[in-house]
Amino acid sequence: MIQLAPSILSADFSQLGRSVEDIERGGAHLIHVDVMDGHFVPNISFGAAVMKSLLGRSGLPFDVHLMIEAPDRYLEDFMTEQTEYITVHQEACPHLNRTIQHIRSLGAKAGVALNPATSLSTLDYCIEDVDMVLIMSVNPGFGGQKFIPSALDKVRQLRRMADERNPGLKIEIDGGINIDNAKTVTEAGVEILVAGSSVFGTGDPEERVRSFLERIG
Repeated sequence: MIQLAPSILSADFSQLGRSVEDIERGGAHLIHVDVMDGHFVPNISFGAAVMKSLLGRSGLPFDVHLMIEAPDRYLEDFMTEQTEYITVHQEACPHLNRTIQHIRSLGAKAGVALNPATSLSTLDYCIEDVDMVLIMSVNPGFGGQKFIPSALDKVRQLRRMADERNPGLKIEIDGGINIDNAKTVTEAGVEILVAGSSVFGTGDPEERVRSFLERIG
């Protein structure tokens, strides 16, 4: 099943609870939580307290994307009864296998994100242990960027790699995803689409989620 994970990074923070209720009514599957530290990426977003403020406002699972240095220090902070995925960047983890096992030991599914210039070969010795790989289709750090087309070839290669070594692996994509390219990325092998400004920047997130799901259904 193809899933949509709207990113609250693009939501109206003065109405955040209402915004997640809107996307849940529209049929979204996950709440994508983009965490930035101003070090690993050149922007600062929010921490675990903002995410935890949504507990009880929506029944949707959290899909946590840590764009931060030394993520192992903060994994426990983002673990709640609604946390389904915690994703770290390969580029930020000198001991990636240990970080993956740490996430799993907390009870979450482990994801690894790859920046646009990072090779799939960096997953050679851990792909069997990962639940999800997040392909960045923009350079992380800011919302509203344009989609990098080479991400499609990367997704196709990853799908072949996963089919051979970890058939249950989920492929997620993040960056520049909109109504116009949603079908193209799912046809390449993506199963979870992250969409930020193209959902929350429309004035009617609930209806935009429905439109996304009709396009990729």
